[in-house]
Amino acid sequence: MTETPKKSWIGRLLKATQSRQLFADLQAIVEPRISQTEAGLRAVKIIDWYATAPEAHRVDLCLLMSEKFAPDIEGLRVAKEHYEQSLSTSEQGMAEIKLRRALISPRRRLLQSFAAHPLGIRFLVDLRAQLLGWLAHEPRLRTLDAELEALFTAWFDVAFLELKRITWDSPASLLEKLIQYEAVHDIKSWDDLKNRLDADRRCYGFFHPRLPSEPLIFVEVAFANKFEDPVTTGMEPLLDVAAAPTDLSKVSTAIFYSISNTQSGLKGVSFGDSLIKLVVETLKAEYPQLKTFTTLSPIPGLTQWLKREDEGLALALQALSIKSLSEKDVLRRRLQSAAAKYLARGLAEQRPIDPVARFHLGNGARIERLNWAADLSRRGLAQSFGLMVNYLYDLKSLAKNRALLTNGRIAASKAVTRWL
Repeated sequence: MTETPKKSWIGRLLKATQSRQLFADLQAIVEPRISQTEAGLRAVKIIDWYATAPEAHRVDLCLLMSEKFAPDIEGLRVAKEHYEQSLSTSEQGMAEIKLRRALISPRRRLLQSFAAHPLGIRFLVDLRAQLLGWLAHEPRLRTLDAELEALFTAWFDVAFLELKRITWDSPASLLEKLIQYEAVHDIKSWDDLKNRLDADRRCYGFFHPRLPSEPLIFVEVAFANKFEDPVTTGMEPLLDVAAAPTDLSKVSTAIFYSISNTQSGLKGVSFGDSLIKLVVETLKAEYPQLKTFTTLSPIPGLTQWLKREDEGLALALQALSIKSLSEKDVLRRRLQSAAAKYLARGLAEQRPIDPVARFHLGNGARIERLNWAADLSRRGLAQSFGLMVNYLYDLKSLAKNRALLTNGRIAASKAVTRWL
């Protein structure tokens, strides 16, 4: 049933009235005569309103912040011209300062005012998580998104984060968040979680002081006596809750088998590389005998890539039991060759096309070994026909491997390149 003209008119009037009130409330937050503390208190009014507002009204709020709090275009033009005219003169330094100030938008001051309140960071992270879903239909929000990403990059710098070990004795609310946010290998039960947090395992997370009750990112670590042990090559022995505890006095290898980001609103803010490096340092201090640091990683883009590159092989593999294929089987060898090509040669704009490879290779790791039938879960079979890969973190070669990648070359072991 269509709206009557009267109802439609009333709806537009109410929306316009609400927009004017929202705009007034936002302007009150950036009032130059009030303190940052007072601005944060005023921001709570918006935070409380947003919690129960319909989605359409939330979008309106973001549009107001994006469009009505942009930089002063005329002031920016004047500052830019002044700077260009002052180059190589004694006025250049002061002109640069004025240009920098002109580039700071009222939008940034508005967002910083929200962050001044203890609830503000949580609000802004959650707001951006929603905003990312609106961008495709509302491109006018891109400036607000860019402003938030820039601020989050500064606010969530590793210098302001705390690395904490998460154990079975951690608060139940935190353990529940591990189950909720685990993104690589689903935690199937409390027994499964307990096994991952036992005394012979490690789990570390980065925490922010304004979000103290949940990790921003966490990594799960297992140990092995040597790199060739079964726990480095497959998820089944690694997650076996009935397996005997590992003797930590004899371990030489640490295995990073799951890294999960928890906040979609922090997309584009990178702290995973710092997490791994700090965990390596922490483990080496606790267990000096550790010599090898490796991952047991999924290959999430392999199946879709293979369907484009060799659809016949992909269809043949989907019809077979992967686990039953022998080492000499032609289909098995073709898949391993294809996987090596995908990982060690797959580049787009000098970046690995596989997202997990992009992360680890960008950190300076190298592709060390392909593992057959390593993840026979539904997800593992769907994304890579059960194949997994070890990325080796050789601390002496990280810089060299990163340099290779900047030149369009991927570091890989002979065990991998022999399949090419």
